Amino acid sequence: MRILALETSAKAVSAAIAEDGKILAYGYQDAGLTHSRTLMPIVEDLTRESDFDIKSLDLIAVAAGPGSFTGIRIGIAAAKGLGFGLDKPVLGVSTLSAMARNICFADGLILCAMDARRARIYHALFHAQDGNLTRLTEDTAIDFESLVKELKELKKLKAGQERNQDLNLDLDLKDLKVMLVGDGAKICADYLSSQGILYKIAPANLIMQNAASVALEAEKQSREILSTSGRLPTAQELRPVYLRPPNAVPPPTVKI
Repeated sequence: MRILALETSAKAVSAAIAEDGKILAYGYQDAGLTHSRTLMPIVEDLTRESDFDIKSLDLIAVAAGPGSFTGIRIGIAAAKGLGFGLDKPVLGVSTLSAMARNICFADGLILCAMDARRARIYHALFHAQDGNLTRLTEDTAIDFESLVKELKELKKLKAGQERNQDLNLDLDLKDLKVMLVGDGAKICADYLSSQGILYKIAPANLIMQNAASVALEAEKQSREILSTSGRLPTAQELRPVYLRPPNAVPPPTVKI
C-alpha cells in the first residue's frame, strides 16, 4: 500500500511517502514559516525528487489532531484537497498514536504529550512491547495534577476489551518509569520529577511529531479497517479532532 502522509499538528511540518512499512521519501521543515506556505512545496519536492507518480497512491493520511488549531485545519484541508483531486481515500489518524510509533521499539510505558497551553497537555498512554503498541487511554486534554493522579493509579491496566488480557503492570510508584515523547515532553518532565515519577525523554531526533510515523500508523489502521469494513474512508468523511474549544472566541453579539 502506497501512502502519502501529512503532519501539521505543531510548529514543524512534514510529509512522507511510504509503501508496505518502508519510508520511500521524507521532507521536514521547522523554520517558523506557516504551514500554508511550506506543506505543499514539501509534497511537490518529494514527488519530483523521488520521481514518484502521485496518481499511484493508494491512500492519503494526515494527523487529524489533537494539536494546533490552525495547523490541524491546514493539514485537513490539504488532505481533503488531494483526496478529492486524486479520487483517493483519506484517513485521519490520531496525532498521539502516530507519535507513540516514534519510539515503539522502547519496551515499556509511553506518555505522548503535546502542549495544549494553559498548563494542560494533550496526552495518551501506550504500552510498547517488541515493537507493538497497545493503547491504554483515550486522547484527552489534561492538567498536570490529573496526569500524575492517573499515573499513580497504574496498578493493572487492561489492553482493552478486544484483546481481553492484562498487561500485568503491577508497579509501585517508585518503580514507575515513563518514556516521554512529543512537543510537550519537556514541560511534563519537571512536574513528574517533583512527584517522584521517573521518566526518560525520547531522543531529540525522535521526540517530535513527524509524517513518517503518521504513514506507518495509517498503514496499520487502514489494514484493520479493510479487514472489517472492506473500504477506506473518503475525503468527505475526514474530520479534525480538537479535544477542547479554541482560546480565541468571537465577541458576544450586542443588540442595539
